[in-house]
Amino acid sequence: MAKLLAFFCLFSYITVLFLCSISAAIDDNQDQQVYVVYMGALPSSEVYTPMSDHMNILQGITGESSNEGRLVRSYKRSFNGFAARLTQSERERIANMEGVVSVFPNKNLQLQTTTSWDFMGLKEGKVTNRNLAVESDTIVGVIDGGITPESESFSDKGFGLPPQKWKGVCSGGKNFTCNNKLIGARDYTSEGSRDTVGHGTHTASTIAGNPVAGTSFYGLGNGTMRGGVPASRIVSYKVCTWLGCSSDSILAAFDDAIADGVDIISISVNMGYASAFEEDPVAIGAFHAIAKGILTVNSAGNNGPEPQTLESVAPWILTVAASNTNRAFFTKVILGNGKTLVGKSVNTFDLNGTMYSLVYGRSAVNSSACSVESAEKCEEGCLQESLVKGKVVVCNSTDSYDALANGAVAGISLNRTPNVAFITSFPLSALSQEDLDSLVSYIKSESSPTATILKTEESYSQQAPVVAAFSSRGPNTIATDILKPDISAPGVEILAALSPEISPSSSVYDTRRVKYSVLSGTSMSCPHVTGVAAYIRTFHPHWSPSMIKSAIMTTAWPMNASETGFVSTEFAYGAGHVDPISASNPGLVYDLTKADYTAFLCGMKYNATTVKLISGEAVICNGETLTRNLNYPSMSAKLSGSKSSFIVSFKRTVTNVGTPNSIYKSKAVLNLGSKLTVKVVPSALAFKKVNEKQSFTVTVTGSALDSKLLLSANLIWSDGTHNVRSPIVVYKSE
Repeated sequence: MAKLLAFFCLFSYITVLFLCSISAAIDDNQDQQVYVVYMGALPSSEVYTPMSDHMNILQGITGESSNEGRLVRSYKRSFNGFAARLTQSERERIANMEGVVSVFPNKNLQLQTTTSWDFMGLKEGKVTNRNLAVESDTIVGVIDGGITPESESFSDKGFGLPPQKWKGVCSGGKNFTCNNKLIGARDYTSEGSRDTVGHGTHTASTIAGNPVAGTSFYGLGNGTMRGGVPASRIVSYKVCTWLGCSSDSILAAFDDAIADGVDIISISVNMGYASAFEEDPVAIGAFHAIAKGILTVNSAGNNGPEPQTLESVAPWILTVAASNTNRAFFTKVILGNGKTLVGKSVNTFDLNGTMYSLVYGRSAVNSSACSVESAEKCEEGCLQESLVKGKVVVCNSTDSYDALANGAVAGISLNRTPNVAFITSFPLSALSQEDLDSLVSYIKSESSPTATILKTEESYSQQAPVVAAFSSRGPNTIATDILKPDISAPGVEILAALSPEISPSSSVYDTRRVKYSVLSGTSMSCPHVTGVAAYIRTFHPHWSPSMIKSAIMTTAWPMNASETGFVSTEFAYGAGHVDPISASNPGLVYDLTKADYTAFLCGMKYNATTVKLISGEAVICNGETLTRNLNYPSMSAKLSGSKSSFIVSFKRTVTNVGTPNSIYKSKAVLNLGSKLTVKVVPSALAFKKVNEKQSFTVTVTGSALDSKLLLSANLIWSDGTHNVRSPIVVYKSE
């Protein structure tokens, strides 16, 4: 058989070489760009060598004797594929080759705590139960923008040698050293593994940073900064720079991380839009990770609050939305008439209460370069330096840096991200549109208007958890019967470690350098859930990734819609807000295997040949698989047609991970305004032993289904101790 396979590969290569040499000259004048060629799982044959196959394919397609400068990367440790510089016609020919799943452009993906862990109930010290032996044996792979190895958050004081299962390396580049906490590093950017953006250091410390007492950002958020699993080990896979995070680098990081022996992968990186699974590097890498028992946690994206902005949509990924905590930062503006306006920012600069002249941007226009409307927004080059220098400048936009560049002492801008404060590089407060309009009225009514901006204060009384406006929303545009995001977690104003390579505001005008800073985004919520997943794994090291994911989703805090419409429903927060303590003892879980995911792909209309390439196993796609029957912890159905009435069913199986001889009874709780009938058969499940499985069917009927609203309920299985909750969502296409 091995000889036959070798002959077939050689014959295919000669055939491709002959056919493609005819058209090679045509491609000479076409522009080349980097494409990723995804070929699915690694073949099991011992005679198959991925690198040779990749080189042969390239040589056959290009007709060139040497592929120097063509092959960018070869994926050969955990899955099969390569990245190469190709012309459009070469790309098309490779895409049509047998054994190729997809060929897609190499794109740049974008990067998307002293109180947050306390807010979730994971307290410091002996108050929280921990299994430190297993926690110390847990390896978290962070695919991000690198790390700061000298940070106190990654000190290895008190740590023993790395776990024996670790198979990776420390290749962080010049002046980069790993230790028994930060046990490995790989760089895919040619910059070295050191964090030059600040993002990777922040996310890694949120997941597993050591407890560091007395941390703050210039006094704000003072306390002990720590990760969710501080005894765990960290590995940094640097794929991001200021320019973004390339698809080929992300796949290379997954390829290595899976083979290196990490237990969980955290990646706070997104495409910017939802993409087909076979063209999404995170979905591809996560599929091969889960096939090896490794859970991937991914950020939902920062393009909210509009619907259908969700970027992480694959069911084998744990997708995380961002919400707030009870802590909030606010910055007051004091006007000359004594009125106080409360805005949002993280301002550490002190004007000592001194009142300065106020000037509206449109009144300081550089008329030789810009219109009054552009100056009102403080657009670059539109302000007259002599009219703004030494004054507080008001900008009817989110951008006030041109005011700073022209010598303004402070700025007041418009806040388009409600309830989110960002670090400023000079005294600034961002006001709501209503308060900004009030301020402009004050300026117009006074001959010499004045104002001052105070240092930022903090409060612990805001309503929480509420999903952040920037957090991307569903519904899922790729797998429409899979509810996404899965869960919400703290992602607003999170204090964690920062790289000293950059300023905390990322502004060229900011010369400050700090060890800990405040950031917001689903990039911050993602590592919180990674930490929770790692925490659960310390108590249940043999659980599958899907069991851990199920435990997190079915024990989440319920969240209510903060507004009306799609953007503030389950399409914003999924199952709810993560609850680490409850998730460690869920009672029942919805488990999934690789075979379930391959059946799901068949249900998504992938043909058997493609699914076999992806999974590496023989598959029969019978066309009868409904994607809504994937054994997922939530239940969702997108309906079409003009009828407003409907009936839809979901089939599920739960596994008992609680106690033997337990009986769970079902209860359906309708959400406000949802007119549904939910029937569960059987209505009770009796388990004699642990790990026993029981199946059931949920049938939902209703009417008055509107394309602008969804109908939802919660199915709760309870044995009197555990409450296993699954959201049910039914919605209609436009």
